[in-house]
Amino acid sequence: MKILICGLPGSGKTWLAERLVQHVKNCAWYNADILRSSSNDWDFSPEGRRRQANRMRTFADFEVSNNRWVVCDFVAPTKESRTLFSPDYVIWLDTVKEGRVVDTKKEELKDARELPFEVDTLATTKEFEDTNKVFDPPDNANQRITRFLSDDEIQKLATEILDSV
Repeated sequence: MKILICGLPGSGKTWLAERLVQHVKNCAWYNADILRSSSNDWDFSPEGRRRQANRMRTFADFEVSNNRWVVCDFVAPTKESRTLFSPDYVIWLDTVKEGRVVDTKKEELKDARELPFEVDTLATTKEFEDTNKVFDPPDNANQRITRFLSDDEIQKLATEILDSV
């Protein structure tokens, strides 16, 4: 099963993914920023976003082809990017109205190579603003989450996902 956790920057995608995978056996987890950093690909143009969706799909499909579950957290701002990724289950974090940069994200990015922006001013960059502008809420989300969940609620969410197959 390929699970996509999507939403605006700062909505809690990584926070939720980190906790959700603890409740799903034999489950991999891929974070978009870590894969972008590993690939040294910080292109947020439409082509760059397509490439990132395909990259995430490639990693996720590898896990699925090896009979594993996988959680991928990334903005997936457009219907096209979500279609390219082709998730089995979509969790949309609708917890912020506009993308934001949290301190943990700044820390995560501090060692990234060749960023086309300064980490400290990320929230004011064209790339960041473009993400806010192009974000198209998913119309096929299995779950729409509007607040941060407790540990018990995350465990319940994992059970619901497991029971959905």
